[in-house]
Amino acid sequence: MENLEIRRFDKNDATTISKILRRNFLEVLTKDYPKEEMESLAEVYNEDKVLVIAGYAHMYVACIDNKIVGCGSISSFWGKEDESILLTIFVLPEVHNKGIGRRIIETLELDEYFLRAKRIEIPASITGCEFYKKMGYDYKDGITELDDEGNFRLEKFR
Repeated sequence: MENLEIRRFDKNDATTISKILRRNFLEVLTKDYPKEEMESLAEVYNEDKVLVIAGYAHMYVACIDNKIVGCGSISSFWGKEDESILLTIFVLPEVHNKGIGRRIIETLELDEYFLRAKRIEIPASITGCEFYKKMGYDYKDGITELDDEGNFRLEKFR
């Protein structure tokens, strides 16, 4: 996507980001998870929740022609200097499989939280697991089962 721009999150982006997250929960992740669970997550990830995440993580937004089409965040992992975690990586459903997620990951991997970390973890949904594996992440401690939150724990070492 040649007209794709990725920039840091601005608080005015919160409503749009919340809508992208909610759409993914309801339109995409319901293929792999119970509908009721995804409806519950869609309720939780409102504008305020996005602002909370942006308050402790470095959040980025992907835009095409100034329209927000995706987001991704990176934070220190439980306050550790040498470990980080990738969070809230979502792209509008209608532009999945167009390289936007890859560009978001590449941007996150240039962030200071990534560059200072020896280990980066990502809680990957069933839906997103193969994508993250293509980006060089692998099962944490070789564990291929879902965790208590229904995610695979993936990691990458630097």
